[in-house]
Amino acid sequence: MHYLQYVNIKQGTFSEHRFSNGNTLPLVQLPFAMAGYAPQTEDKGGWFYHPASHSLEGVRLTHQPSPWIGDYGAFLFTPQTDVIRDTAQRAWSGYRPADAVLTPAYMKLHFLRARTDFELSPGVRVCKMRLHYPQGRTPVFSVFPVYGNYTFAVDYDRNLALVTCDGARGDFHEKFKTYLVLRFSAAIDPQQTQIADDHLHLAFREQAFGIDAASSYISFKQAMENLCSECDGISFDQMRQNAEETWEEYLSRIEIEPVDEKQMRTFYSCMYRTGLFPHKAYELSGGKAVHYCPFDGSVREGLRYTDNGFWDTYRTEYPFLARIAPQEYARMLEGFIADYRDGGWLPRWPSIGERGCMPSTLIDAVIADAAVKGIIGGELLETAFEGMLKHANQDAPNEDLGRNGAVAYVKYGYVPKDLYARDSVNLTLDAAYGDFCIAQVAHVLGKAEIEKEYRKRALNYRNLFDPATGFMRGRTTEGKFTEPFDPFDWGGDYTEGSAWQSSFAVPHDVDGLAQLYGGREKLIEKLDALFCTPPLYNTVGYGCEIHEMTEMAAVDFGQCAISNQPSFHLPYLFAALGETDKSAYWVRKLCEEAFSDADDGFPGDEDNGTTAAWYILSTLGIYDICPGKNEEIRLPMLCKRAKICGKEFR
Repeated sequence: MHYLQYVNIKQGTFSEHRFSNGNTLPLVQLPFAMAGYAPQTEDKGGWFYHPASHSLEGVRLTHQPSPWIGDYGAFLFTPQTDVIRDTAQRAWSGYRPADAVLTPAYMKLHFLRARTDFELSPGVRVCKMRLHYPQGRTPVFSVFPVYGNYTFAVDYDRNLALVTCDGARGDFHEKFKTYLVLRFSAAIDPQQTQIADDHLHLAFREQAFGIDAASSYISFKQAMENLCSECDGISFDQMRQNAEETWEEYLSRIEIEPVDEKQMRTFYSCMYRTGLFPHKAYELSGGKAVHYCPFDGSVREGLRYTDNGFWDTYRTEYPFLARIAPQEYARMLEGFIADYRDGGWLPRWPSIGERGCMPSTLIDAVIADAAVKGIIGGELLETAFEGMLKHANQDAPNEDLGRNGAVAYVKYGYVPKDLYARDSVNLTLDAAYGDFCIAQVAHVLGKAEIEKEYRKRALNYRNLFDPATGFMRGRTTEGKFTEPFDPFDWGGDYTEGSAWQSSFAVPHDVDGLAQLYGGREKLIEKLDALFCTPPLYNTVGYGCEIHEMTEMAAVDFGQCAISNQPSFHLPYLFAALGETDKSAYWVRKLCEEAFSDADDGFPGDEDNGTTAAWYILSTLGIYDICPGKNEEIRLPMLCKRAKICGKEFR
């Protein structure tokens, strides 16, 4: 079976700022590689590719995990002939989207203006390119900036271009720089080459040539080592074949017999998405792993991974990887825990440096899930546990680090609304769940007293329950509920949702949540109401409409905003309460109506594999409603049969 033929890497790319069908990029990239490569149709900030566009500004070396996070260390490659322009906005070319070849392992684009074919195939920290220019015109290969400050230089004796970029976002990227080396198979023409502060135009006398490209976060020397280790002695076609074999092996870890062609294509397009993030942020120097440390700019030994938001990915991506890639999962955790060693805090949303984009420290769940499943242990788990305890009890010096409101949470048993005007309900519920995860790790490590303490703290979610309304509500330091209260109002006390989407975020104690409602039947009635209530929303908390509101209202799943992560577990709560048939109904409906392999194939932001993993797990009929428990909900499979890592599933 060849699985690549079923993958549409444009799945989810038909998106814009105000409405997301995935907010994805068509990344030509190896699984979890250091960088990806994508066509740039028009740079609109975080949105630089649209599948319907007929313009093409070039091919971008990108690390972007989300348009909301943005790119860093990025470079744009553009072929030009005839009239040479000095910006990508003026050098853009027409192209025919239908003629473009875009697969996980290979791209081929034809620039109409330059009459040039551009091919690319990726390695882990490198790529190979191959260009064919028309006869009768001088071939020019331009490198344009994307974000930040750039330097450009040429080594004519070795046919090398040397480029740096310091562009990164957030507060934690001390002395950051990406070093790019381009090695050409043809001689660079010094007479016609142009080097400027904001662009590089490399001219050639040959109409067809190859390019080896390698990047590094450490130095040009390290970039050359990356280039030599991955590119030397390998042809373009061999690089492509290796990339295809790598992806085939990854995709084949789950084999399904689908009910139809749509399911097959959707399933494997989603599975490709699960293999993109997080990115490797370490390199091999003399065979030893080393990484750039964003906290002080030093180079340190060991693994590091980046470009991942745990608020999103803990729910599905890591439970999925635990099933099909436990060794890679363990390496990722080793890299994440390196951030604690390097900077004193476990990561929340690293994108080269910590971004702190979403609240809470949901890496707790990623660590706990790996611990209870035996994926990590020993000294590494002890170090992780130390970091978990720190952010559970101490406020960080920067709001992008640690748990927001940790000290207040310990004092009051919840995060008070008058101390934290934003996200107070979700901060509290996430902290209670994080405390449960700490208890789980304490159990694995045999720390009985700490386990007992944090199991008690994990019940703090009860402090926000309002029996009069049946919702979790913000409270002040005096214990009063926030007034006025509107269950349809997004923002304020809630993160990317309203009370409807946020009040059931107690995955570690569904039975305890049911008791607050007066028993399982009463909670089931509330969930029935959630799915039957029209998808209304109010914007008071945010002061404006955000795209997640629009996406929830665009479909008919009631207040279940499957377009966003807080709703992922909602259809599975029925099964957790004994109503498996209701879960099966809603999961099937959501999979069949909200997902496809098309360019608009996701119901909202895809977010680093998490929405794709939700679809895969749901198709298989399995779901970890509480990462960190090593328990799963089982529903009827939506496919005919499946194998996971060669073993028949059920």
